[in-house]
Amino acid sequence: MVHQKIQRMVIEKILKTALVSSLSIILTSCNNKAETSSASSEWIKKEGQHIVISENNPVLKKIQVKPVIQQPSYHDISSVGLIEAIPNNYAEIASPFSGRIVKSYVQIGDKVSAGSPLFEVLSSDYLSVQKEYAQALNESQLAEKKFTRQKDLEKHGVGIQKDLEESETEFKNAKNSLANLSSALKVYNSTTGKNLLVRSPISGNVTSSKIVSGHYLKDDAEPVITIAELSKVWISGEVKEKDIRFIKTGDAVSIQVNSFPDTPITGKVYHINDQIDENTKSLRILIECDNPMKRLKPGMFASITYATNPEESIVIPERAVMQDGIEQYVWIKTGKNKFRRQNIVTKELSDNDVKVVSGLHPGDSIIVAGSIYLLDSL
Repeated sequence: MVHQKIQRMVIEKILKTALVSSLSIILTSCNNKAETSSASSEWIKKEGQHIVISENNPVLKKIQVKPVIQQPSYHDISSVGLIEAIPNNYAEIASPFSGRIVKSYVQIGDKVSAGSPLFEVLSSDYLSVQKEYAQALNESQLAEKKFTRQKDLEKHGVGIQKDLEESETEFKNAKNSLANLSSALKVYNSTTGKNLLVRSPISGNVTSSKIVSGHYLKDDAEPVITIAELSKVWISGEVKEKDIRFIKTGDAVSIQVNSFPDTPITGKVYHINDQIDENTKSLRILIECDNPMKRLKPGMFASITYATNPEESIVIPERAVMQDGIEQYVWIKTGKNKFRRQNIVTKELSDNDVKVVSGLHPGDSIIVAGSIYLLDSL
C-alpha cells in the first residue's frame, strides 16, 4: 500500500510540471503573435480598399514598381492544313466512250503539254458518232446547195417563195445538227480517224497511269491517267472565328511539312471563305505556295503559321499577376507607398509576358516584383 501511494504522488508531481510548462509555452506563443500582429499593423495599414506600407517596412526594398505602357504584340495563330493541287492545274482523265485501249503515248513522270496525245481507244460508240457527223456534214452541204439554188431561182423571178422558205429552214436545221456533232467531237480534240485519240487538257506531268494496251474500258470507268502541274500548290487550312480578324488576303504564311522539317517554306493567303463552318466555328483558308522542286505533294499534311500584323497592347510580366481563385489581379500604385488590388483579364502571350485584355490603362503603375509580400494584408 505504501508503495502504491508513493507512485501516485510521483505521477501527480509530473503532471503538474507538464501543465505548468504547457501554459508557459501557450502564453509565450500568444505574446509572440501579439508582438508580430502589432508590428504588422505598424508596417502595413488598410485604408478602405487601399493598403499603405510604412517607410520602415523592409518589404519596400523587395517591391519593384513599373509604369504600364503599350507595346506591339503579335498573335501566334497556327493551324494544320492539307496540300492540294490547284484545280486548273490538275486533271483526271477517263475514256469518254467504251472501248479497248490500242496504244499508249505516255508513262508516269512524263511531261506533257496541253493537247499532247495520251492514248488511243478503239470504240464502236465513237465510230457511230463519227458516222453521224459525216452524215450531218453531207446533209448540211446538200441543204446549202438546195437553198442556194432556190435563192437563185427567186432572184430571176422563176422561184416560189414557199420553196425558198422551206429550203432555208432545212439548211438552218442541218447546220445546227452539224454544229452540235462538231462540238461533241471537238471536246475529244478529234474529228477524223478510226480510233479515239485522247489528249491532255493541260500541261503538266503524268503523276499516275493505269493505261494497259488491250485493256477494255467502260464509259463509266474510273480515270486511267492523272496530269498535274505542281509548280504551285494550294494548302487548305482552317482558322477559328475569333482569329480571322487578324488575317487578310496576301498575308505571308510559314509552312512546315514532316518530310522536310528543316526546309523553310513560305506562301501567302490566297482566299478566305465567306461562310463559317457551323460545326467547327472556323473559316477555310486557301494558301498559295510556290513548289519549284515539286517537294509538296497533294495529300501531305502541313503545319501553318500566319504572320499577323502587330497590335498595340498592354503587356506586363507574368510574375506581376496574382491569382485568387478564378480571378487574376495586380497591385496598382495609388500614392506614396500606397497600393490597391486591381482585377484584370489576361491572355497568354509568351512564357514570360501576358497581354492585359482589361483592367489596366497606359500610365498606371503596378508592382512587377514582390507582390507576394502583400498577401497577408488582404
